[in-house]
Amino acid sequence: MTGQPQSLKAAVDQLQTELGYRFRNPALLRRALTHPSYVNEHPEEEIRHNQRLEFLGDAVIDFIAAAWVYQRYADFAEGRMTRLRAALVRTETLADLARGLGIGEALRLGHGEEEAGGRERDPNLCDAFEAVAGAVYLDGGMEAVRELVEPLLGPLARTTLDRAADQDPKSLLQEWSQAERKVTPRYRIVAERGPDHAKTFEAQVLLGDQVVGYGSGRSKQAAEQDAAEAALQVLVQSS
Repeated sequence: MTGQPQSLKAAVDQLQTELGYRFRNPALLRRALTHPSYVNEHPEEEIRHNQRLEFLGDAVIDFIAAAWVYQRYADFAEGRMTRLRAALVRTETLADLARGLGIGEALRLGHGEEEAGGRERDPNLCDAFEAVAGAVYLDGGMEAVRELVEPLLGPLARTTLDRAADQDPKSLLQEWSQAERKVTPRYRIVAERGPDHAKTFEAQVLLGDQVVGYGSGRSKQAAEQDAAEAALQVLVQSS
């Protein structure tokens, strides 16, 4: 890691300790920790940023998480497995894992990104975690990534399932849609039927401009919950 400030080099060394993995090719780790802003500000170094490794790591983590959920929760239906996997690999979750490992301290950032608090931004940390996973995959293979990722999944899954037990369909749909589609659901009441003392409301839920569920209920809130439940049943089966 020549050319790095001593504090940054120490952070990279500590990161390898936290990962429990020592790179045979340290250049892979250096690339995984290099934000595009650093490359833009240091063209003389002829280095690459971490976005290609992030692409690879995203796929590797997604597969490992899906396989782990499948094996650990044999009684879960497809929809519940999909929601759990989505929660485990969402941006905020991976960013928190990155913080726990000290990835933020080891990032190479451009001055502007540094000044803007880039070491703590969820997208940067998530991308870097995925890039590190991609680098581990290239350096040591799938088993090395599995040994890194799987121990982190158990506590996350328990927390996620405990929280989900108390969540209503609207909350679950919002969590799924933000993880999978990067959008927040919108609801609209499209009809009201019956007399004032016994009204029935009909609702739609949309992701972007797409209507993904319909529901009805004796209140607007109940109709929205019903629409969210219907959307979850369709979306998790098709994802």
